[in-house]
Amino acid sequence: MLSGKASRLPPLPQHHLRDRSPTNATTSLARIAGMNLLAIETATESCSVALLSGERLFARSELAPRRHAELLLPMCEEVLAEAGLARRGLDAIAVGCGPGAFTGVRLAVSAAQGIAFALGIPVVPVSSLAALALQAPDNDAPILAVIDARMGEIYAGWYRRTPGGLVEPISVETVGQAGELAVPSGGACNVIGSGWTTYRDVLRERVGEPSWADGDCYPQAVDVARLAVPRMRDGVAPEFALPVYLRDKVALTLDEQRSNRAT
Repeated sequence: MLSGKASRLPPLPQHHLRDRSPTNATTSLARIAGMNLLAIETATESCSVALLSGERLFARSELAPRRHAELLLPMCEEVLAEAGLARRGLDAIAVGCGPGAFTGVRLAVSAAQGIAFALGIPVVPVSSLAALALQAPDNDAPILAVIDARMGEIYAGWYRRTPGGLVEPISVETVGQAGELAVPSGGACNVIGSGWTTYRDVLRERVGEPSWADGDCYPQAVDVARLAVPRMRDGVAPEFALPVYLRDKVALTLDEQRSNRAT
C-alpha cells in the first residue's frame, strides 16, 4: 500500500490534460507514415538517439557518463546512414528536455535546436521522466519515475498508462528530498529510475513495497520518439524548445558539503 503519511500531490496544470483521446497512441505510426522523426535523449548517464522513419525504427544507446558530447552527433549520423536518409529528409526533432543532469539536458536541447534551426523544422519537447516511465510494466499500477538529482534530492514524476499504451502525468514533476516525496493514494506502484537505486530505503517508507521496481533504467530516445509521435502537431520553433531543470542550483556549497559529511 502507498504510505498514508504521504503529502498531497500538487495539481496538474490544465494544459497537460488536453488531447488525451485513446486514438492518439494507437494510431501513432499511421500518423507519422511517410515522416521522419529524429529523437535525442541525454538527460542522464545514458546517451541515446532514435530515428523513426515511417514504420522503421533505428536506435543507438550507450551508458557513457561524461561522453555524451562526444557520442551524440556521431550517433545521429549513424541512424541516418542506416536509414539511408539525409538530414534534409527530417521532418521534426524530438528531444528529452529534462529534468536530469544540467549538462546533459543542455546538450540535448542545444543539439535539437541547432539541427532543427538549420533545417527549418519544428522541435517536439518530451519529458525525460515520462520517457523513463514508459519503460515500466503495463500492469495498471501508477508509475513513479525517479532520477537521482544528486545533492540528496530526486527528480520525480507520477504517471499512469493511457488506453493506447503510452503514459500521461498524474501530477506535476518535482525535485526534492526523497523523504518528502508526495504520493497518490491507492495500492502498490511501479518504480523506475536511478533514484530507486540511491534512495531505495527512503522511498520504501514513502510508497511501501512496489509491485515492480528497477533502478538500472534510464530515459531512452526510443521512448522520447514514441511519446512525440501523437504530439507532432505541438511541435515548436527551435528557440521555444527549452530545457526543464526544475531547480536552479547545480552544486552544494562547501558548508553544505561539510554538513553532509558530518551526518
